[in-house]
Amino acid sequence: MPYVKTRDGADIFVKDWGSGRPVVLIHGWPLSADSWDPQAVALAEAGYRVIAYDRRGFGRSSQPWDGYDYDTLTDDLADVMQAAGVERDATLVGFSMGGGEVARYMSRHGGKGVSSAALIGSVVPYMLKTDNNPHGVSEAQLLQIAEGIRHDRPNFFRTFFKDFFGVGYVTSPVSEATLDWAWRLAMQASLRSTLECAKSFGFTDFRPDLAAFRVPTLVIHGTGDKTVPIDATGRAAATGIAQSQLVEYDDAPHGLFATESDRLTEDLLTFLSR
Repeated sequence: MPYVKTRDGADIFVKDWGSGRPVVLIHGWPLSADSWDPQAVALAEAGYRVIAYDRRGFGRSSQPWDGYDYDTLTDDLADVMQAAGVERDATLVGFSMGGGEVARYMSRHGGKGVSSAALIGSVVPYMLKTDNNPHGVSEAQLLQIAEGIRHDRPNFFRTFFKDFFGVGYVTSPVSEATLDWAWRLAMQASLRSTLECAKSFGFTDFRPDLAAFRVPTLVIHGTGDKTVPIDATGRAAATGIAQSQLVEYDDAPHGLFATESDRLTEDLLTFLSR
């Protein structure tokens, strides 16, 4: 099952590793499913079936012009799950932008087949700074992302990933090779999908979706996250989700799958074993 055809004709590249209870890993912007590889291997070796896919417009998936709103992206998730035969006892794990697909799946698709969820450095519930969301990111800052990408996308991501992984302000920054690898993943995406998804994760309000979480939910977030501020997202999500557990990684940046890889894997395995 390397590709799944979505209801509107997009081709989604899917990795399906191992066997056992299904765990669906949803990657962040502007990466691909490969960013989950260390966790995916560990989970599969621990006896889980791990399904990770490239969001439309990214990685090896097709690059349609439309469909980068969260309703369509969540329908893609539902199509992947249906094609994989995932009907019950699944755990959805969303990193960064991927947390939005988890939240919208719980509301739009009624959490079909899901028994638990995890939000890792997630944009849920709301990134945009407003009068009733004072800890968010200003509209001007979010618009600057699009301006930087349009002006010089390769150079923008050179700088972006330094904050993403905490280079210069955490004690154990990632290697230059990791920065190069992340940059290459980002440059695989289409310009259209990169811009449209930045709009979606920056301006979509998931606060109405929180009540749809009716399963145990793990929320993990770095307190030093400069990309997705914890007060507007991780802490707010944990407050708004009834059966949630918040785990804060002190001083950790955004890219936890790399900077806190072993700890994140262990926390996911512990959560899944309960």
